[in-house]
Amino acid sequence: MYYTRLQVVCDPAFSEILMAEIGEVGFDTFMENDNGFEAYVEEQKFNEPQLEAVKEKYKTVNPLLFFWDKIQKQNWNEQWEKSLDPIVVDDRCLIRAEFHKIETKYPYEIIITPKMSFGTGHHQTTYLMIKNQLDLDHENKRVMDAGCGTAILSIMASKRKAREVIAFDIDEWSVINGKENIENNACTNIEIYQGTIAEVKPTGSFEIILANINKNVLLSEMKRYADYLTPNGHLLLSGFYVKDIADLLAEAKQHQLTEVHRSEREEWASLLLKK
Repeated sequence: MYYTRLQVVCDPAFSEILMAEIGEVGFDTFMENDNGFEAYVEEQKFNEPQLEAVKEKYKTVNPLLFFWDKIQKQNWNEQWEKSLDPIVVDDRCLIRAEFHKIETKYPYEIIITPKMSFGTGHHQTTYLMIKNQLDLDHENKRVMDAGCGTAILSIMASKRKAREVIAFDIDEWSVINGKENIENNACTNIEIYQGTIAEVKPTGSFEIILANINKNVLLSEMKRYADYLTPNGHLLLSGFYVKDIADLLAEAKQHQLTEVHRSEREEWASLLLKK
């Protein structure tokens, strides 16, 4: 299998905004560097006109250069993984790679080897999801993790004493990586599948649904999430900007979901909704 590799030269402070925009047009793996970042998408999913539209939208940004080529599928994040620093969320949860040596103890510790999957705790949306999970009662609850990436949220749910966790992602690498991370964290109550929510067709209902994806997917899947939630169940969302909150709440209202809490971190946001 071949991937299209996009190399973006920009001010690193502007990288996250561009990564979010490029993620909307299909790119699903990112690696930051000193000059900007690289992004990857399966070759057959590469849409040059959509990418050109993003480039045109930000043409006044300086510097901004796009280069793309074709490469064979590989674990091109290997060196990036080794450079990851541990993350501490709210002084309660440590997220680290296996090779990190940590002396300070925290109530929760999650070991993540990200490979090519999203969800290391470094991105603001993952941080927000974990922070909210720390304050959400998971004990003896059935949890769904939609678009699980590294399975970091599933692992947090398991450590928070969830009864059962059903996780899924459309990307094969995420499922492989998720299984590895689940095993490394000794979580025995998580099942992980490849596919969309419509393809996986989880059975039964859930007291908690976690979805850290992007605005468009969240809007299109909101009804499905609501249908799977038990009465008084909670839906925790992230993967969008603060400016997107109004649109998401409007859609949530159509499915009898009400806002409980919102969180913000550097222009990114999360929403906790209740059925």
